[in-house]
Amino acid sequence: MTTVTERDALRDALGLLRDREQVAERLLESSAKHSFDPDKELDWDAPVEDGKWFWPPELLSLYDTPLWRKMSEEQRMDLARHEAASLASLGIWFEIILMQLLVRHIYDKSLTSNHVRYALTEIADECRHSMMFARMIKKGGAPTYRMPRVYHNLARVLKTVSTTPGSFAATLLGEEILDWMQRLTFPDERVQTIVRGVTRIHVVEEARHVRYAREELRRQMVSAPRWERELTRISCGEAARVFATCFVNPQVYENVGLDRREAVAQVKASGHRREVMQSGAGRLTEFLDDIGVMNGLSRRLWRSSGLLA
Repeated sequence: MTTVTERDALRDALGLLRDREQVAERLLESSAKHSFDPDKELDWDAPVEDGKWFWPPELLSLYDTPLWRKMSEEQRMDLARHEAASLASLGIWFEIILMQLLVRHIYDKSLTSNHVRYALTEIADECRHSMMFARMIKKGGAPTYRMPRVYHNLARVLKTVSTTPGSFAATLLGEEILDWMQRLTFPDERVQTIVRGVTRIHVVEEARHVRYAREELRRQMVSAPRWERELTRISCGEAARVFATCFVNPQVYENVGLDRREAVAQVKASGHRREVMQSGAGRLTEFLDDIGVMNGLSRRLWRSSGLLA
């Protein structure tokens, strides 16, 4: 067995980094055992269930606000249906960006390596996830919620100029907060069966994606030049601000008969919502802090996003 000498090894505050090929090999083994075809795995023909939520009420943006207390149960459940569609739309937008960033990452790497093979496997996962989310939106009967034009176009720039560590930092931002919410959703029997099935598949497969991104970001933050590490810190903080802003499209509130400005203001003022978002980002912010991503300006940007206390 080949051993890695201390001279050749990479190390950060979390310890010795694992061999890139060995990490990818284990992820490929897991993919072979625990991958799903949502078209076959889920019963898309089953009717929508009366009296069940499309998203856990405690995870809705207006939960426990004065406006929430005035809403009827029917309106609250309608809000859940639209917020689920908004989150799924955000997920599709993000995964399309991620797929392009992964293709850029492997473009110059060995095409026969486990690392590249796993990246292609992840891209295939993300293709299925995007189609699954789109099908869930359609099943719920809510519209697709597009990102604001300014952020939609800024993403075009990101896909072109993002550095490698910046790409993996953004990947974790998009994956880990939604993953935290979905881990609370799929066991919740109050939630529609189809939504629970979608979130279960996504949680299982995203666990591999998070591992891949974390290992690679650690490697990049040790080996990348200083300017690239500094750029990653700033771009990650700005991405957190954009992500938090886009998490729920304000059009959702109008579509369920609420005053858009009042709803947005109450979400911003909600201590419960702030706690939910910071809890969702908790594991990620701790990890980013440990590996040196969250320093100086980056930390201030994270705090302004509301994702960090």
